[in-house]
Amino acid sequence: MKAIIPVAGEGTRLRPHTHTTPKVLVHVAGKPILGHILEKLTAVGVDEIVLIVGYRGQQVTDYVTREFDLKVHVVRQEKLLGLGHAIYLAREYFNGGPGLIVLGDTIFECSFENVLKGGFCSIGVKEVDDPRRFGVVEVEGGWIKNLMEKPDPPPSNLAIVGLYYIEDTLILKKALEKLILEQDRRTKGEYQLTDALEIMLRQGVKMTTFPVEGWYDCGKPETLLLTNRALLEKKSQSRPHEGSIIREPVHIADNVTLVDSIIGPYVSIAEGAHIEQSIIEDSIINRNSVVKKATLKGSLLGDSSLVEGAFQSLNVGDSAQIRFGETTG
Repeated sequence: MKAIIPVAGEGTRLRPHTHTTPKVLVHVAGKPILGHILEKLTAVGVDEIVLIVGYRGQQVTDYVTREFDLKVHVVRQEKLLGLGHAIYLAREYFNGGPGLIVLGDTIFECSFENVLKGGFCSIGVKEVDDPRRFGVVEVEGGWIKNLMEKPDPPPSNLAIVGLYYIEDTLILKKALEKLILEQDRRTKGEYQLTDALEIMLRQGVKMTTFPVEGWYDCGKPETLLLTNRALLEKKSQSRPHEGSIIREPVHIADNVTLVDSIIGPYVSIAEGAHIEQSIIEDSIINRNSVVKKATLKGSLLGDSSLVEGAFQSLNVGDSAQIRFGETTG
């Protein structure tokens, strides 16, 4: 099974972290966002992926090829002209067989098994309070009747969440070519995948929906922390650390050093971090960071950061150094 994964976005709302790390490699609950996604895809038989890269694309490619046993193709999106344009750039890999399209910056929970066996195109949806910000589907008798991108007013509250099963990728290729080359049709200035799917629908392609129970936004620091909490509630991981107190749920990498500290709940600490005489709650501490004599809550620390002597909520990028007051050692 093949999956097409757009990962070209710059992640401006996650700065300063995305100054040095592509958005899809920002850590949450023990691994990069993209790592959570690829684990779920490989579990349902995906063995080949097409990465549509842009900003810091080589970092993304290096991570995937290092951590996963997948056949990987890489396509570069030089201009961010919308999701439809991103998928269009991967058209040489549309061979007429089935495929998945999965956005690379949103962690999801759903059951793909029945979708893959259904024999029809199917789109992942979730009921939301304000569907005007999303692509929206209108369903009648179990089949998709209409597809619209960010409609106002929306015909339903079923938002498209960025998961698509395409039964025949060659038909999608032709729809994208019609959208971009023949019609040059843009919605809100971009070529939308929803509009290409709407072309397929008008051509008689039957489409269904499938429910997405968990849909976790990782686009902003506050939503990243909420996602971290939700994922840790499902799976907590740590080993005992003598002299320190662990309040689950947490994810603490095996080679983390804890000295006389209280960690948790809802804390992720990545490889190589050193925490000493500190209290940390509801935070993400990335690789090789050092926290000494500090109390942190609701904080994001980038790789190789140093925080010493603070009672704060912090959002600092890689290699930042922050000291508060007199410190020793």
